Amino acid sequence: MSETDPPLLPEMGLWQHLNWQPTTKQQYQFQRLYELILAGNRQLNLTRITEPVEFWEKHLWDSLRGIAPFLQESEKKDETLNSSFKVIDIGTGAGFPGIPIAISLPHWTVTLLDSTRKKITFLNTLLAQLDIQNANTVTGRAEIVGKQRSYQQSYDVALIRAVGSATICAEYALPFLKLGGLAVLYRGNWTTAELEALQNAVERLGGVIEATESFTTPLSQSIRHCLYLRKVAVTQLNFPVQLV
Repeated sequence: MSETDPPLLPEMGLWQHLNWQPTTKQQYQFQRLYELILAGNRQLNLTRITEPVEFWEKHLWDSLRGIAPFLQESEKKDETLNSSFKVIDIGTGAGFPGIPIAISLPHWTVTLLDSTRKKITFLNTLLAQLDIQNANTVTGRAEIVGKQRSYQQSYDVALIRAVGSATICAEYALPFLKLGGLAVLYRGNWTTAELEALQNAVERLGGVIEATESFTTPLSQSIRHCLYLRKVAVTQLNFPVQLV
């Protein structure tokens, strides 16, 4: 590798921490995703995470950890669990967690939602360059798009990472879900007080907290959480509220 070549993402069997192994094509797409994000960072403030090991852990691995059971079942060819889900990534930013998930589960359809047009324009170019055909983009604010008939109660899975408090994330995510749909909230530290506030909000939104998972990242040993909210009743039309 010459000095001008982009750095390579780590391998070293690290995917075993998800009990899943990407195909050769998927590993190539992850590497190209990294290179394109580095290039995009020169024009846009996409991410401060640019070192290859950090990028692998904090963007790729962390994105996929939230849907790890689906990844593991995909390798077993479980058609019941891995049907053609419609997924929305709310506040996707540079495309996380939505793009790694679209790469990893090509039978899912992933919508990348963000309010910043420049980022969506970049993501459209990125999707074309990576030949990702199971993802699309929407420009808009979640609290507005979530009230539109074509998006409300339309998705099987809603993903939301680093957008705001867990309560705000629930207010954004639940209106997008069909009955029985699952919201995945990516969090760092998590407290009992936060859980109580979320519980009250989720009940108003027609959901239940199905599970809370705590884990450590494989390299830096950072504490992370994923919250799984199941939609069990129709969300009232006054949600999501206008949040600023």
